[in-house]
Amino acid sequence: MTTGGSEAADRAACASCLRRSWLLAQLSGPLDCNCRADGRLIDLLALGDDELMRALAGRRLEELRGRHARFQPSELARVDGIAEICRHDRGYPAALRAVAIAPTLFAAGGLTRLVGLTARPVVAIVGTGRATDYGIEIAGTLARGLAASGVTVAGELADGIGQAGLAGALEGGGGAVSVLGGGVDVAAPARRRPLLAEIKRAGVAVSELPCGTAPRRWCAAAGTRIVAATAAVTVVVEAGDSARELAGARVAQALGRTVAAVPGRVSSRASCGSHALLREGAQLVSGAADVLELLCDCGRPAQAPRDVRPQLEPRLRTVLENVGAGMDTPQKLIGDGAEPGALLQALSELELMGLLARGDGGRYVARNALDAPAVR
Repeated sequence: MTTGGSEAADRAACASCLRRSWLLAQLSGPLDCNCRADGRLIDLLALGDDELMRALAGRRLEELRGRHARFQPSELARVDGIAEICRHDRGYPAALRAVAIAPTLFAAGGLTRLVGLTARPVVAIVGTGRATDYGIEIAGTLARGLAASGVTVAGELADGIGQAGLAGALEGGGGAVSVLGGGVDVAAPARRRPLLAEIKRAGVAVSELPCGTAPRRWCAAAGTRIVAATAAVTVVVEAGDSARELAGARVAQALGRTVAAVPGRVSSRASCGSHALLREGAQLVSGAADVLELLCDCGRPAQAPRDVRPQLEPRLRTVLENVGAGMDTPQKLIGDGAEPGALLQALSELELMGLLARGDGGRYVARNALDAPAVR
């Protein structure tokens, strides 16, 4: 570890953005306590610095506020070969800057490589850490095909699908961007070290946390949001029907990015989540060619949407608008004054028209009008 070196060579992040990374490391314990499947962690990470301290610091609030105000970049550990870049630098990944996620990235592999890899089309390959042989094979094959086509593959350095996707991208001779759950200088588990070393040699490993920060439970969910935010398309290769395994897809959906899924064996619990996404309207992919087509669609000028809703009967339009406004269960809609019999009939009609789909927990999801059939 060193404290010297050229600022221009490896420190391109401003004090304000570095302060945010320092604060996340300081609040690592409380963030762990809020790492549940209810989405609270993602909401917390979207807060500003003072709001985050007020939410999590507890008795440490005044002490942490004082340290936050006095923070200097020199307080962070410096490690040879680890570069820094923040959202105020023109080379920072545009996809991340657009959604204000992870203001600072600490990178092993060099800023030049990071800038080059994220300037290309990026696809995230995500899924379960308990992947089957089928899932491992598909993730690797998909990543190799994308890498051979000049696409950057992003993923978490985690067991299962994430690891298989990153390994496949390197085998395909392309670039891999790996998001780590702690400081990029912190030793990975022994089973992942060879892959991490190869990523640092041919790709880039990044983290939003300062060097020396030990990985915690919350870091995995936080890393998932960076992976999804970096990519134009997120592909779920194999995932169970749980909030953790579908986190990448849910973040991508929330950001308005394209979500795709690979169908699995109908009898496999490891593919339940993938199949749920497909029922909700995720794009079905079976190979790299399908993903490349989706990337092309992302780059095409948007077409004027068909005006579907005004053609609906007023009773159906009202239900559809209420679902889109968050009243996504029959109970909520009835609580808003809807008559139960008429409401259930309207929901059934909207499902048949393709304008509603059922999501997790029986909740209704308003489908994109561009994907729905015209209603006459």
